[in-house]
Amino acid sequence: MTIQEQVRLPAVGDRLGRYTVERVEPLPEMSGTLVLLRHELGARHAHVVRDDDNLAFGVTFPTVPKDSTGVAHILEHIVLMGSQKYPVPDPFFAMIPRSLNTFMNAMTSNDWTTYPFSTRNVQDYFNLLSVYLDATFFPLLRYESFRQDGHRFEFETPDDPGSPLKLQGVVYNEMKGAMASPGSVMWRAFGKALYPDLTYAQNSGGSPEDIPNLTYEGLRAFHAAHYHPSNAFFFSYGHQDLARVLDVIEEQVMSKFSAQTLDVSIPDQPGFREPRRVDVSYPSSDTERGGQVLLGWKLGYSSDPDLKLRWSVLSDVLLGNPAAPLTRPLIESGIGSALADLTGYRDSFREGAFAVGLKGLSAGKAAQVQELVLSTLQKIADEGLDPALIEASLHQFEISQKEVSNAGYPYGLQVMFRLLEPWLYGGDPLTGLRLDAELGRLRADLAAGPVFEPMLRRDLLENPHRVTLVLTPDPDLAARSEQAERELVARLSQDLTDEDRARIVRESLQLQSLQGQESDPDVLPTLTLADVPAKVARPEYATEDAGRARIGRVPQPTGGLSYLDVQVRLPELPDELLSVLPLYAYAVTRSGAAGQDYVALARRIEAVTGGIGAAVAVGTAPDDLGRLRLALSFSGKALARNAGELALVLRDVISQPEFDRERLRQLLEQRLAGLKASVVQSGHAYAERLASAQVSPAGAIEERLGGLSALATLRGIVEGGEGQPEALEARLDALLAQFGDIRSRLLQGEALLCLTALPEDVDLDLSPVTGVFGGEAPVGRPSPPQAPRTPQARTTDTPVSFNAVTFLTVPYTHPDSPALLVLSRLLRSEYLLKELREKGGAYGGGAGFDPRAGVFSMTSYRDPHVARTFQVFRDARTFLDTDLGERELTEAILGASKLLDPLTSPDTVGRLRFFGDQAGYSADVQEAYKARLLGVTLDDLRRVMDTYLTPENAAYALVTGKDPNEDTQELGLHFEVRGI
Repeated sequence: MTIQEQVRLPAVGDRLGRYTVERVEPLPEMSGTLVLLRHELGARHAHVVRDDDNLAFGVTFPTVPKDSTGVAHILEHIVLMGSQKYPVPDPFFAMIPRSLNTFMNAMTSNDWTTYPFSTRNVQDYFNLLSVYLDATFFPLLRYESFRQDGHRFEFETPDDPGSPLKLQGVVYNEMKGAMASPGSVMWRAFGKALYPDLTYAQNSGGSPEDIPNLTYEGLRAFHAAHYHPSNAFFFSYGHQDLARVLDVIEEQVMSKFSAQTLDVSIPDQPGFREPRRVDVSYPSSDTERGGQVLLGWKLGYSSDPDLKLRWSVLSDVLLGNPAAPLTRPLIESGIGSALADLTGYRDSFREGAFAVGLKGLSAGKAAQVQELVLSTLQKIADEGLDPALIEASLHQFEISQKEVSNAGYPYGLQVMFRLLEPWLYGGDPLTGLRLDAELGRLRADLAAGPVFEPMLRRDLLENPHRVTLVLTPDPDLAARSEQAERELVARLSQDLTDEDRARIVRESLQLQSLQGQESDPDVLPTLTLADVPAKVARPEYATEDAGRARIGRVPQPTGGLSYLDVQVRLPELPDELLSVLPLYAYAVTRSGAAGQDYVALARRIEAVTGGIGAAVAVGTAPDDLGRLRLALSFSGKALARNAGELALVLRDVISQPEFDRERLRQLLEQRLAGLKASVVQSGHAYAERLASAQVSPAGAIEERLGGLSALATLRGIVEGGEGQPEALEARLDALLAQFGDIRSRLLQGEALLCLTALPEDVDLDLSPVTGVFGGEAPVGRPSPPQAPRTPQARTTDTPVSFNAVTFLTVPYTHPDSPALLVLSRLLRSEYLLKELREKGGAYGGGAGFDPRAGVFSMTSYRDPHVARTFQVFRDARTFLDTDLGERELTEAILGASKLLDPLTSPDTVGRLRFFGDQAGYSADVQEAYKARLLGVTLDDLRRVMDTYLTPENAAYALVTGKDPNEDTQELGLHFEVRGI
């Protein structure tokens, strides 16, 4: 029986309460049905019926800010901080440990704000639905919440009006950190440059210099205007009763409103008469390689399904792989190191955009990049596109239509975002989910004559609505921004009276009092430990041995796709090869193989697969943290008809890679540009790895593979420097020799293959892959030296800090491991969130425990403090002696249990089971862990903290903007400081 038969589908014209069914459309690609409804108040609702137990919901509001105060972003934070039905200070964060959700979040885009969640538990779904509806439509919007998450004046010593005045606020600090990222600066500048007369010219997240101009009254007015059913787009998904969902929305929301008219329309951007140039800067000392140049064009409406499809295909043809006809000339020019941020087709504006450029530039390259882009586009338009490239791109769209995966976002929410893209701009939401008609028209037009070459001429080469955006690193910008902030505070406070200063003190103390108040979380709905599934997934699979390889074959309903994973457990590697192993993994799938150069191989991959990749990972034994293994994994997917070709591609890449010095230089420069940009976006992850390397054998390897040490290794090869006096060519030649050594050792490894496919496709011949492993070398047991136990600080161009402390504990099967996992969730939700975010103003902070690596960590993200945060970390033990009870314990266990039940889908469930079994993490071992987890007590939490998380066991690290030692000396912490 199909889901459509199990769940009665309404018909067009049916009335469900005050809703009218406007359309019912089949979705054959995903075996589902779309139901579109409209409420009498004007609210729109899309429901996707599908046999998926991971139920999803979202409510989205078009939000069109008229300034850069961040009103939409700050409002997104504050609506989740207490509502009429749930008047606790932070119901959103309070629900995280009371739920078994598979996704909970809220996000602000250019011109909309959305509140989505998903869960596999029906009761949990309706619990979260009630909280989300009340939060968005009936928030308390407390003045104190506005001051906490928006902005506020606060004295450095809050109760001392004689101490220095400063600006604080969670969003304020978040955006200070965000605007230190070149990608964020580029994104904001792009919207302003291309659509200067529209809402896109504003920073919807909030510019730090403008955020203090937002008033509390302005925030409330924006909510009243925008968060209304008449301006709402609702979405529900999964195997569930639509009528029940609508009844809850009607009772909780619709029945309490009357219709309202709000004009959130976005007009057309008047066209430019001639191209423009815009110059912007971001804080960075990388003046040699930190520049970017991007050319952007305004196109037609994003809601036009034919136009959107054609530009999506054309963008993929031009840029979708290293051999693409626009990508290749740009990279091979040597002007820059990688494609610029935002390169490609963009449909996140009412009128779409296309952009292309280069990054990794020195100063003065704008004219050169512009000429290169335009001349290359002209050449492509004149000579025409190879039909094989177009067919390969259409092949990629066929895969994307068929693939059902929870990788990244839960699939239900992927459906929501696809549907919203045209819907919010007045288009047909069905076209976000079904492209068969548009694909048919495109193929017919392609058969009749050129399609894309006229688009290149009309929409790019002859289109005066073009912007050349030049992004320049400025080594002095961070200091000027700090000075500007001081001047802003001085200007805003110059007329403060003694009464004003007393008010600031009073409001600061009121906020502190509110933050310290104990609320009654029992007003919130919750689950119990009985809702935690005791079992783990046990998908069926068959195994067979083939020489030096073992194969797992997993039959799954993959929708016609086949997934092949090849994990090679490596033999012993010398230390110097360990450092370059991640570079090998990055380069091997982007180079040539088996007599084909990288261009030919890239086109082959695009034509017969959905993409391939390679990655390095370190694993630990369930019962011994020191027993490590190193693996290089290759993966790919393809339509079942091409699965044999996928196996041949992987065979060639694994056994016969061909690296060219010039191509390798290009790849390393691209990789370096990406890693540099990631530091200010993910500084907490780098700090955590830096600390973990001081205590954990696995952490020491992880830091070498993906931490700041990996960045330093790559930089030494590309840029030279101390210890690298030879020329770049010599360094590349040395690396090529190391790559040859890695390949030889790789083929001596022990291979595990996992094939996931439909039952009729799972018997694929894999001998081409298994046959390349013929060595006798035993699997290596790496044991790199741990970093010295010395607090580490790394400085870069960021106005905020990322702080971390880590501890080595016990392996997976140790009886104390579940208690440590529960402790991490308790500290995160009950202690660190309040201390670091609410009181400290950091954008994020928490605790984590990796049960397989045995590393416990506490971190903060985009944090205005250093010393205060490390003191908070130290005070965690004192917190455990406060009045904690069964509620806090139960919620921590619920939160921990979610980590043991990752959301899977047909493409992932079998490979997780197969590789887990081979590594010793069998279903029985995992279920024993869950059973122990459910029995953890508060006394266990205090005991494991006293045993493992002690000051003498701590390792410290941070990524920050300046030397932290002056701030931390009172803590007895002295950091070894190096620049990144």
